[in-house]
Amino acid sequence: MRDSTLKTSWATLNRRLNSPVGFRVLLSIFIVTAIVFSAVPFLHYLRGRSIMDYELWYDTGRHVLAGDEIFFLRSGKYDFMYPPTCALSLAGASLLGQTGLILLLVAVNSVAWFCSIRLAAILAGGQSHVRNAWLYLIPSLLLIVYIWSSYHLGQPHLVLLALMLGAFAALRAKREISAGALIAVAAAIKAFPVIAIIYLVYRRYWKAAASLIVTLAFLLLILPAPFRGFERAWRDLEKWSVGMLKYDAAGVAQRPKRSHSWKNQSLVGVANRLLRHIDSDAAPGPHTPIYVNFADLKFPTVNAIVIGVALALGILFLAAMPPRAMRTAESDAMEFALLVLMILMTTPLSFGYFFSWLMLPFAVITQRLLVGKGSALLWWSLPALALLALALFFTQGAQAYGNTFFGSLLLFIGLAIELLRYKRKGRQGQSAADLASTSLPIR
Repeated sequence: MRDSTLKTSWATLNRRLNSPVGFRVLLSIFIVTAIVFSAVPFLHYLRGRSIMDYELWYDTGRHVLAGDEIFFLRSGKYDFMYPPTCALSLAGASLLGQTGLILLLVAVNSVAWFCSIRLAAILAGGQSHVRNAWLYLIPSLLLIVYIWSSYHLGQPHLVLLALMLGAFAALRAKREISAGALIAVAAAIKAFPVIAIIYLVYRRYWKAAASLIVTLAFLLLILPAPFRGFERAWRDLEKWSVGMLKYDAAGVAQRPKRSHSWKNQSLVGVANRLLRHIDSDAAPGPHTPIYVNFADLKFPTVNAIVIGVALALGILFLAAMPPRAMRTAESDAMEFALLVLMILMTTPLSFGYFFSWLMLPFAVITQRLLVGKGSALLWWSLPALALLALALFFTQGAQAYGNTFFGSLLLFIGLAIELLRYKRKGRQGQSAADLASTSLPIR
């Protein structure tokens, strides 16, 4: 009786949510939420409170307009860490003034969030007209804290997510040149193209790989030349590369202390915290160090472990990928979700707001549960969600031990097993079809 009541209640809720009125209500909730998220940094500015990275973006834009250096040391590190093309785009935004820049960036974030929701649902659902409201609601609801962080801190990771999801959609539509260009734009905002290039080459997306490289070269060198001069554009890129593409015992790039602190949830950050005797807090000013390490290994040994884990993840990813002839929209959704998780875990700096990228993995998981194919995947997803939720109650403690990284790792393993199972069933179906064709009676 109780089961019948629950099924009836679920059916009623599902019918109402997926009705035209339900979709309008969801859209209204999204608009209100985006307005509230956008208003907070703007109100902070009006009240003279900290506006986080919005101030840095404005100052960087003004430096570019004044013809000043973009990358210069302050307190021993760069303030601005993103590629030169990103600084060039901020120059135009800074012409609007501090108020205009904040309003523009939060508006861009809102559009990117909407596009990400839509694209994640399309990729997970396997069709351009997704009519299941749960695919739009659940991923954003689960990740609302990370989404809020992008607004609060002024970070562009929702924009990066929209660009990457757009690239995946373009690949599925066989528009390789567009896909490569979109990934290049994301890389020009915040560099992480290595894994993407490896994936494109492995999958023989030659046009996409070439498009990525050509577009990236244009964005980093040709586009800035009319504004900075070619020689200075090259010097900007060189200074950025020297300052950012480095990793040693002290830390990563221009965040030597913060890169090993509890805020960094990448494989590099978590491994160094847990396997070396280093301060996991790294707060500015005098403070009591916090150590969470289980061992005190040497830096080269930790690096060997990091490389080993990264290779293991890569091998599992490659093993799970179905051959070209067996690929479908369903398998591609899982494959793209795994690629997103690989980028999240292996990027040297992965702070909390970056994990809004989990939107695609959670959309894929939601879709598989809705069609009754994700029961096994659920057993990996629930512990992952529990790990991610720990940060709500033990913000620093949970993240110091890598709760977000390990949650993402569980999602990766679960999706990889699910894709392997899908691949195995595809081969069995193909073998059965071949057997049936060979056993037909001869007339």
